[in-house]
Amino acid sequence: MKAIVVGATGAVGRDLVELLCHDPRYTEVRTFTRRELGIENPKIHPYVVDFERTEGWHDLVQGDVIFSALGTSKKQAGSKEAQYHIDHDYQMMFAEFAKKNGVRHMVLVSSAGADASSAFFYMKLKGEIENDMEALGFEGLTIVQPPSLIRKHAKRPLETISVKALQLLNAVGLFRSMAPISTEIGAHCMAEAGAEPFRGVRRISKQAIRHFGK
Repeated sequence: MKAIVVGATGAVGRDLVELLCHDPRYTEVRTFTRRELGIENPKIHPYVVDFERTEGWHDLVQGDVIFSALGTSKKQAGSKEAQYHIDHDYQMMFAEFAKKNGVRHMVLVSSAGADASSAFFYMKLKGEIENDMEALGFEGLTIVQPPSLIRKHAKRPLETISVKALQLLNAVGLFRSMAPISTEIGAHCMAEAGAEPFRGVRRISKQAIRHFGK
């Protein structure tokens, strides 16, 4: 099976690439990034591309399944508009290329609480991405909706604080439904979902992510 990974330099995407490289079900892993990936493996076909200038590489977005773990924060992007452009527009661009090139299955990382009608920008953004992906009409669409993610090397101070607070509350039995998960668990769920000959649309909830594929 040939995989495409978008967002491979992020926390979940990087874990996912490493998993796919050691999974015999996947024979090729194409990555599309704006900077060098820094992972070497015979399976990997890395493409460093300009997301704003797609001529010359859009036809390379080919395979059996496309994984998208692309995303940023408003602080990193600089504004809500820039975050929307990265999270929504870039992901939709890759999805459209993949669909046009015959990719059958899309596996998308979203978020618990994603809702296009939400009053909160982040949840609204994730909900709109989910809806627009569904409208593309992939043969199979898997949407993974994790809660907060525990990163190996956290770069977002507020996120680190919120995750640790949730972990403390979970330890005393509070907010168990919001228990954060590691990026490795999220990546494992994606790899398992992508390996299935799935048709239709499904959402893997925060409760099911830990157990998916077991």
